[in-house]
Amino acid sequence: MSGKIFIIEDEPSIIQLVQHNLEKEGFIVSSSTNGNNGLKELKKFEPHLLLLDWMLPDLSGVEICKNIRKDIKLKSLPIIMLTAKGEEEDKIKGLDSGVDDYLTKPFSFNELLARIKAVLRRSDPKIVSDYIEFDDLKLNRNERRVFRSDIEITLGPTEFRLLEFFLLNPKRVYSRDQILENVWPNNINVESRTIDVHIRRLRKSVNLKNKKELIRTVRSAGYSLI
Repeated sequence: MSGKIFIIEDEPSIIQLVQHNLEKEGFIVSSSTNGNNGLKELKKFEPHLLLLDWMLPDLSGVEICKNIRKDIKLKSLPIIMLTAKGEEEDKIKGLDSGVDDYLTKPFSFNELLARIKAVLRRSDPKIVSDYIEFDDLKLNRNERRVFRSDIEITLGPTEFRLLEFFLLNPKRVYSRDQILENVWPNNINVESRTIDVHIRRLRKSVNLKNKKELIRTVRSAGYSLI
């Protein structure tokens, strides 16, 4: 699994449980315990999906959802509402505000994960697919194998995560800081030159002889997959 999930939830115990289990599934997760900060942070984080609590100390989940749907950059963001409200009228109100799915507390993580996968399959299938392809590159997540045409490429774990990230976001230039946030878990201390080393290793591995170069350096900006 891969992809980025943001959580806006005011119960730290729920955040801790959900974040821990989602990270075990391979997702990159960030969170906030209130609505106003959550809106600011998710714009920076650029998630593939939002888990949104209905009852928050400042803005309600419904207000946040309506705010997101008015934002040109966020209006297509998939949202799953997490709430203690279980009445049909409440569910309809939540769905009318623009959420994609609705899960009543208490819930099991397995049910939540199934809902996340279902929503992502509709919004961005490559996030949950076992295979990701671009040009003549193919990455198999289950077997942790990479091929260019019919030639298998051996990658270290960091280079594998880098390539997976680029395959999920082709033709987009990412700075070193953005790559760090998306590829290195828990924002561990990594220097810019370390990122450059891993990029060089990845480029050397995938840019096979007599094949066009796929990893591009954009001066003063960062790197991209063509």
